[in-house]
Amino acid sequence: MAISKDLLDILVCPLCKATVSLTPDQSGLKCEKCHRVYPIRDDIPVMLIDEAKIEA
Repeated sequence: MAISKDLLDILVCPLCKATVSLTPDQSGLKCEKCHRVYPIRDDIPVMLIDEAKIEA
């Protein structure tokens, strides 16, 4: 089950408060500003700064 559009509309990066979008493989949510990728585990976004990986 994918992340719903309604949930994506309200989620923001917990660090910089910018919008997030699904990664192409739908395994995470990427912040458009600070480039952190928050993982999605069992269809639940893990929006913890310590869990995020920084991608260019």
